[in-house]
Amino acid sequence: MDKRYTSLTLQQQLELRRKAVDDVLIHPEWKLAAAIRHLKKTMRLTTAELAKLSGVALRTLQDIEQERSEGSVQTMNRILAVLGLKLGVVRAAQHPTQ
Repeated sequence: MDKRYTSLTLQQQLELRRKAVDDVLIHPEWKLAAAIRHLKKTMRLTTAELAKLSGVALRTLQDIEQERSEGSVQTMNRILAVLGLKLGVVRAAQHPTQ
């Protein structure tokens, strides 16, 4: 956990993770980079910690967060798997006029 924050109990850590996941799921309009940044910040992780947890290179994660790279589907799934999520395809919402 990011050392700028005080230590949390396991229960508090789980609550932060639930909140992070819920936030991302209710904001499908977020770009992947924004979702990753939000997950990392909400869970109080540094980029290095998230990279280590996900098995993704630090530089790769930095590039994704700073929108220099979109990352591959495999890379995104490795990052999202930390929270039990995976990248998927959904049908776009149809407008009422269609």
